[in-house]
Amino acid sequence: MPTPLDVVAVVGSVTLPSRTRALIDALLGALEERLVIRTRVIQLNEIARPLGQALARNELPAEIEDQLQAIESSDLLIVAAPVYRGSYPGHFKHLFDLVGQDALVDKPVLLASTGGSDRHALVLDHQLRPLFAFFQSLTLPIGVYGTNADFENYQVTSPALQARIELAAERAAPLFSAHQRPLLRRAA
Repeated sequence: MPTPLDVVAVVGSVTLPSRTRALIDALLGALEERLVIRTRVIQLNEIARPLGQALARNELPAEIEDQLQAIESSDLLIVAAPVYRGSYPGHFKHLFDLVGQDALVDKPVLLASTGGSDRHALVLDHQLRPLFAFFQSLTLPIGVYGTNADFENYQVTSPALQARIELAAERAAPLFSAHQRPLLRRAA
């Protein structure tokens, strides 16, 4: 069995339950069908208050410092944020403001977002991609965006969104060939 790929997923929603978390869970499931992964999910709703009180990294509680180190040391980063007033939430940005400037250079990043309608789908390319371009990260070419209509009871129910999730995982998997799940164990 290959060594696990360290995947850190950041859920940029401050509410729970969350369609953004459901999208992360679906992406992790699709990746796990193809790759041997070890996952860690960082939920913004759990750290937003202490995160917002820190103006610099040295002011962070140890728990959040540990999460920043996990982001920086991951093999693959998945980030998903809800669209709020045309962009990702301020706490989401503040989290990444505290990430080391060179810590994400060449790190593969899979981008995802959720929003109320299709009108916000460009957040992937006009908000998230530029943020990770600053870090010189390698944003994967297939991003995933879901609207409220793509979910029911905080589960992905849209065949189109599920197909996009599968495509993102399918395109990401070859980048991590050393972590590919053996063919016999792959889900159909």
